[in-house]
Amino acid sequence: MQYLEFKINCKEDFREILIAELAEVGFDSFLETDTGLDAYIEEKSFSRESYQEVVNRYQDAADLEITEGMMEKVNWNEEWEKHYDPIAVGEEVYVRASFHPAKSEFKHEILINPKMSFGTGHHATTFLMLSHQLTIDHQGKRVIDIGAGTGILAIMAHKLGASEVEAFDIDEWCVDNGNENFDLNGMKDVKMGLGTVREVAPQGTFDIVLANINKNVLLDELEIYASLVKKQGNLLLSGFYTHDIEDIHEKAKSVGFKLLSQKDKDNWAALIFEKI
Repeated sequence: MQYLEFKINCKEDFREILIAELAEVGFDSFLETDTGLDAYIEEKSFSRESYQEVVNRYQDAADLEITEGMMEKVNWNEEWEKHYDPIAVGEEVYVRASFHPAKSEFKHEILINPKMSFGTGHHATTFLMLSHQLTIDHQGKRVIDIGAGTGILAIMAHKLGASEVEAFDIDEWCVDNGNENFDLNGMKDVKMGLGTVREVAPQGTFDIVLANINKNVLLDELEIYASLVKKQGNLLLSGFYTHDIEDIHEKAKSVGFKLLSQKDKDNWAALIFEKI
């Protein structure tokens, strides 16, 4: 499996926007750098036309400079050590890699050794989802993480006392990485599945469903999420901009959810719904 690599220099204000736009056209892995970002996509999934539309849209405003290349699958831990710093979510959660020292003053510590997987807590959507999780009772609950990436939200659910945790992603590298991160966090009995929600077809219902993906996928799959959430259970969503809240809210309402809470950070949004 070969990946195409795009080293993108851009204005700092456009870094997060470009990540979101490229994710919409199939890019599945990103590494933020001092001058912009590196973006990766599996060669067979790459559409030059869709990619070029994004580049043309932001070329002048973001002052884009792009170098293209190709690479084989590699271990990303060394690269991440150069760029990946620990983060704190409030005063309760500390997210770090295994090469960072522990901090005992935090109630919850999450170990994430990312490879080419999205979700380290640095991106606003992951941060927001973790923040929302801290407000929801997970004790003894059945939880599923859809599009789990590194598995960080599933790990948070485990740390918060969930009795059963499931997770899956469409990317094989995410699955491998997620399983490694589960082991690091004492979740050896949890194995990440591979596929979309339709392909995985989770069985039964859940107290909490987590989905940090993107607007189009969420809108397409919300009806399925409604079938997975127990009555009075919670659905936590992110992966979209604040200006997309209305669209997400309207769709969620149409399939039986009411909005309980919302947070935003850097123009990204995250919502908590309850099944009614």
